[in-house]
Amino acid sequence: MNDIFRSFGRALVSQLHPRMLMLTILPFLLATALWGGLLWWGWDPIMGAMRSFLETSVLTSWIYSTLDWFGLQSMRAVVAPLFVVALAVPLVIASMLLFISLFSVPAVVRHLERSYPDLDKKRGGSVVGSVFQSLGSTVVFLVLVVVTLPLWLMPLFFALIPPVLWGWLTYRVMTYDALADHASAEERKTLMQRHRVPLLTMGVVVGLLGSAPTLLWVSSAAVIFLFPFVLAGTLWLYVLIFIFSALWFGHFCLRALAQLRAERASTAPPSAPAGAVIDLAPSDVRRIEHS
Repeated sequence: MNDIFRSFGRALVSQLHPRMLMLTILPFLLATALWGGLLWWGWDPIMGAMRSFLETSVLTSWIYSTLDWFGLQSMRAVVAPLFVVALAVPLVIASMLLFISLFSVPAVVRHLERSYPDLDKKRGGSVVGSVFQSLGSTVVFLVLVVVTLPLWLMPLFFALIPPVLWGWLTYRVMTYDALADHASAEERKTLMQRHRVPLLTMGVVVGLLGSAPTLLWVSSAAVIFLFPFVLAGTLWLYVLIFIFSALWFGHFCLRALAQLRAERASTAPPSAPAGAVIDLAPSDVRRIEHS
């Protein structure tokens, strides 16, 4: 637990560095261009298709019936935008996590190398491996989102499921990228198994931080109708949160890697110095002669 808080404090300090603030620009521009353009050109068709689906869907008929029973027929107009937001937010954040993984995390790791100058690089990961790790985890994440989406309409599950899903996705992606250069594949797997609970906890905290802009979107019907414009303003917050998470995971994982190597070095048998004479038993000599 101390390592979690220690790395959290160091990540906060690192986040204020001008270089780290500059790293938010490229993912923000890419995400804004992609999703802003898509919503700008396709907002009306998307809303029309969603309304048609909801009006004929058995799964959502009870929502309209409940609104009618309470005399809130005017709120029917909010249901379709709310569903669009609920479907778009996971896609937007997942794409931003991928952009940050590709364009920002390598620079974050290079920045963190100053704090761990004696940590050798074993390069157990690669850019291709990072892409496959991010895409594979994102596909699993999106499947889980679709499966659990009906539960998101219930207050208790809406407060629990999204942070856990974001936590799992962030933990999988950020851990790989933080250790890609310095750890071997075996060391990375060992650390992910040994620190699975702390890493998942960190991911859930990041998920809770990332839910703050989402809560802004669902706080008011007016905000939902202004979703394409509000999206541009909140994307930068997502980028900032994910850059912070990269710093947090980077500090934690690199420190854990240094500790792992120190443990193995302390338990490894001492190697014979160069030029030393090794005294072999007669049985060992005969075995070497016959080999």
